Amino acid sequence: MSTTTYAVSGMSCAHCKATLTKAIGELDGVTGVDVDLATGQVTVTSTVEPDDALIGAVVDDAGYELTGRAA
Repeated sequence: MSTTTYAVSGMSCAHCKATLTKAIGELDGVTGVDVDLATGQVTVTSTVEPDDALIGAVVDDAGYELTGRAA
């Protein structure tokens, strides 16, 4: 299992959380998604190392901006 946390801007409400949880959760290998609106972070748990470019594209398509991996 791999757990990676990303910084995402533009999230502000429960709808944002639901949208990203669904969009990222549909990617192959993803077993969990935790969106924290307060910190602007999305934690992705997957069976393999996540593809940052693919996750970034999904986040962008949903209307948000992935600004990188969180420290």
